[in-house]
Amino acid sequence: MNRRNFLTASALAGTWSLLPTFARAAGANDELRMAVIGFHSRGKDLLREVLNCKGARLVALCDVDADVLDGMASDLDKKNLKVTKFEDFRKLCESPEIDAVVIATPNHLHALIAATAAANGKHVYVEKPISHNVWEGRQLTNIAKKFGVIVQHGFQRRSETAWEEAVAWIQSGELGKMTLARGFCYKPRKSIGKVPAPVAPPKSVNYDLWSGPREMLPVRRRQFHYDWHWQFPYGNGDLGNQGPHQLDVCRWFAGDPVLPEGVLSVGGRFGVHDDGDWANTQMVWFDYKPVPILFEVRGLPKEGMDFSKGMDRYKGQDIGNVIECEGGWLSGGHGPSCAAYDREGKKVREFKGGKSHMQNFIDSVHGGKIVSFRGVESGHLSSALAHIGNISWRTGSPGEANPYQTAAAEDAYNRMILHLEANGIDTVAEPILVGRHLKVDPAAEKFVGEGAEVPNSLLKEDYRAGFELPV
Repeated sequence: MNRRNFLTASALAGTWSLLPTFARAAGANDELRMAVIGFHSRGKDLLREVLNCKGARLVALCDVDADVLDGMASDLDKKNLKVTKFEDFRKLCESPEIDAVVIATPNHLHALIAATAAANGKHVYVEKPISHNVWEGRQLTNIAKKFGVIVQHGFQRRSETAWEEAVAWIQSGELGKMTLARGFCYKPRKSIGKVPAPVAPPKSVNYDLWSGPREMLPVRRRQFHYDWHWQFPYGNGDLGNQGPHQLDVCRWFAGDPVLPEGVLSVGGRFGVHDDGDWANTQMVWFDYKPVPILFEVRGLPKEGMDFSKGMDRYKGQDIGNVIECEGGWLSGGHGPSCAAYDREGKKVREFKGGKSHMQNFIDSVHGGKIVSFRGVESGHLSSALAHIGNISWRTGSPGEANPYQTAAAEDAYNRMILHLEANGIDTVAEPILVGRHLKVDPAAEKFVGEGAEVPNSLLKEDYRAGFELPV
């Protein structure tokens, strides 16, 4: 048996983790042989990053859309870059000619593909959120440990020196004790439209593979390749799309805790009557002690449903974070910079700088280890925050009274109401869905207490035959 066949057989026998990590990763000239899976949108950026990194070379592409796959392969061919094409991720994961995969598919496929790759001995870079539900995020964490592979999440702030320095500075007490970690996704989201009847998927798409673990449901959206973000079976709304980036930053400043003891979310899909399911206006309170997390989603503009007027901001942020402390706050956006301010709003410190998150992944594989805050479990927990926040909201009921009992959350709720009113939203005609205040067992990653059965049923989904996660 030659070396490659031995490695493949070892993986399937469950003994893959006994082999040194670097030995598994070494391709020609000690370069990591990499494949990108899904590149209609974010995957294009990740593909370019792979091409620009040292210690790796792109050897394969995978996409269920033949037009997208053929088009990218043709573009690379013109640059004298030859790649192997795959339609089915399972065939790619079985290939002994690939050491690592980069995953940027729709959310409902993230954990499935990552777990399949890991079980076949591949190292994995998986975009946020690393899961579509809490259960599969934990499963992926377990599978990565079982097979001894490196799985890195796609939260880029964790590779930016600006944020790493800021975390250390804040945690050292330079602004006093932390009191609250805030995250914001004030991101313009117009209506996705409403189709009068189900439409056919694009002819170039293998809809069976695209659906993956979900049933092959009728398509009810005009834009096939992006608007799945706002539909329950495939996406996680903006709380689970942009939100995990900023939730991850909140967790980082708070010391990277496990799940909170409780969660309460309110909101709704306002101002648009379309085929979207998820909230476009939402807030979530996470019961962490001593530093709770408060997250806000706004998809509507400042006022009048006029997106040309821009989006609201809070202490300078529309998509970013504000970390509040006894002596001031730290504020930063979705990029490699942030700044600290005293209680009077005077800037006292700036932080700038970053490094390629993809290069860190490649270097981690070559080095045979990964720092925990870039690893799969950290990515799982930050993704899970979005999931439990959405579960609180989905299991709620229409209400008018402010359900929060802390000053910061009450203020955020009142600001949300004013925001809706500024856009002409009548919350009587379009009532706010007030989620349940769910108690959480952080160790078990389950809800507890009276009525926990329904929210617990949303921690895991059904998996179609042939698309189950390996366990």
